[in-house]
Amino acid sequence: MQETVQQGQPDGVPPLALTGERTLPDVPAENYWFRRHLAVYEWVAQRCAGLHVVDMASGEGYGSAVLGRQAREVTGVDANPEAFEHARLKYSRPGLGFVRDLIERHEEPCDAIVFLQTVEHVQDPAGLLRRFKEMADTVFVSTPNLLTLAPPGAEKSDNPWHLREYREDEFRSLCHQVADEVELYGLFHARKLRVHEWALRAGWDRMHAALGVTRSFYDRLVPAISARDFSLRSDRLERALDFVAVLR
Repeated sequence: MQETVQQGQPDGVPPLALTGERTLPDVPAENYWFRRHLAVYEWVAQRCAGLHVVDMASGEGYGSAVLGRQAREVTGVDANPEAFEHARLKYSRPGLGFVRDLIERHEEPCDAIVFLQTVEHVQDPAGLLRRFKEMADTVFVSTPNLLTLAPPGAEKSDNPWHLREYREDEFRSLCHQVADEVELYGLFHARKLRVHEWALRAGWDRMHAALGVTRSFYDRLVPAISARDFSLRSDRLERALDFVAVLR
């Protein structure tokens, strides 16, 4: 149980447990996914300096807090009562607040909307993104690359929370249905995770299993991953881990 529940939370802040619906900080076994998401939030935050930002589907709240380091004002919106209460208690500070509401219903004129790793969860993605564009000048939206999640030839992974997963051309098409100007980027492994990719191609999977060091190796590697072990760029998007779009 301890491996799936947040550790070391501030006094009075109830820890959240992993359900598969969202990622969490402070869970060592989840660190890869947390840092993968955090890297994108940090990239977006640099582009939101001085802006009024709404972070839709803000979950645990860590992303809203990252945005709040540079934005003028940030509102995190999430319908889950446990996530809302956790975020409100853990992260609220001047200029950063949280609202419990459905993302399809929340109304708040703003400069930018951030909507990361959630479009794959919604029934009407184009309709929702159009609504966001009516509220904000700029919308940042990200989603995982289907090709990195699903088995070869499959149309979706086995993640029960995902209604639709996208290839590059499909995500690009969705974005162009909503905005005249679309910038599309991909998230890739960098630094130690890039080295790990090279090692896997060289047969590392067979080697660590044969040596009996699988558990000890990954028990050290996963907690050591940081947001700097990911990078965003605009080339070779078909191989990206996640797609990140800027809609204007």
